Amino acid sequence: MGIHAIRALEEADLPADVPLVDGGTGGFHLLALFHEHDAMILIDATLDGAEPGTVRVLHPRFASDFPRSLSAHDIGLRDLVEAAVLTRPLPRIDLITVSIPRINPMTLELTPAVAAAIPEVVAKVRLLLEERPAG
Repeated sequence: MGIHAIRALEEADLPADVPLVDGGTGGFHLLALFHEHDAMILIDATLDGAEPGTVRVLHPRFASDFPRSLSAHDIGLRDLVEAAVLTRPLPRIDLITVSIPRINPMTLELTPAVAAAIPEVVAKVRLLLEERPAG
């Protein structure tokens, strides 16, 4: 789902100082991002039992507030946060989740409900950016 969100955000005319990073398979090298930024907006798919395509904005403060990894073979957000917090306080994090019905292994195709949620994800990112204090 991440690459689809990134592509939509690239077309969304966001402020020039907002970097977009696809961290889907990034692993622990993404830790530097937690140290380089005062605030982050993260987007992740989640198997939370909600209707597929449901978009939520969370404001996690602790590693336990993040969804578990969707695969036993990757480093999930929770793992990254647990590692990042060992070295310094976390930046402000807003987490946008999109509910998915199941894991589709080895495919980049989205279910229709999840694909339909991408514009709402973009709108939530815009709103979160507008709400951030200047500076």
